[in-house]
Amino acid sequence: MMDIKQLHYFCTVAEEGQVTKAANKLHMAQPPLSQQMKKIQEELDSNLFEKRGRSLELTPAGKILYKKAKKILHDLEETKIEVRETKEEIRGVLSLGSNNSCFSYLPEQLKQLRLTYPKISFHLREGDTSFLADSIINREIELALVRLPIDLDDFSILRLPSESYVLVLPDKWVNFGSDVQSIPMTELKNFPLMLLHRLHGTGQFEVIVNECRNHGIEPNIICESPDASMLLSLAENGVGATILPKSLLSSHPYQNIRVLELEDTEVKAGLGIIWKRDHYLTKSAQHLLNLFKNAYPNTPS
Repeated sequence: MMDIKQLHYFCTVAEEGQVTKAANKLHMAQPPLSQQMKKIQEELDSNLFEKRGRSLELTPAGKILYKKAKKILHDLEETKIEVRETKEEIRGVLSLGSNNSCFSYLPEQLKQLRLTYPKISFHLREGDTSFLADSIINREIELALVRLPIDLDDFSILRLPSESYVLVLPDKWVNFGSDVQSIPMTELKNFPLMLLHRLHGTGQFEVIVNECRNHGIEPNIICESPDASMLLSLAENGVGATILPKSLLSSHPYQNIRVLELEDTEVKAGLGIIWKRDHYLTKSAQHLLNLFKNAYPNTPS
């Protein structure tokens, strides 16, 4: 009967693509590992691997077993954590991610979590919303602080307050006085724009472009990037103007720029913390969510 150790061996071979590499990673000799793979295939009466040069690739049967085995191993690890956390103080590593454009919301809550539970440490990952969503699905992180919109079929969400977008211009482009604090949406047609754009999926890029079109203008987009700090640096150096969530400017103290509110628009930059639906959250993750709930008690769910 196949056991947990064999499933772990199988997944390691599948991920490494060679029995030799897998054996090295598992700190065991190659012949016993090859024998375990043979036993699994005999028990299932299926070929799980096929050779491609020096590498092993999963057959259709192997892919099915790999997907199921990974779930079993993840579920077992979660069960161990959940059981241990019923009697232990809160400790360990909390793995989470954040968009660059909303990271400013995170430090204060992480500080408060560490003050209450000093044995917690963090593994932080930065990326756009699509990348972090994939990281949650692959169980590489537990939580992610992300910009909306996002398809919530696979996720639960704690929504945080939305905020305004602002136009960020090179200050040398501005020919009006310091008393001018805002600009009509229709004036965006006069600027080459650099916009945040996810690696894949619908996000802030589409929101801004659609809002421009709702005001009868087609934006002149000269640059797209998932990295807000890059766009701010380009604006600082006179390459173009950008539209970003307002809070981002507090965490990026750039010079040589002018920031203007956008008139005639109700479009807001949405924000939320997501995690895998129907997935056990560690106690540290639960406590971090509670800190955000207490910090923003009036945010609609």
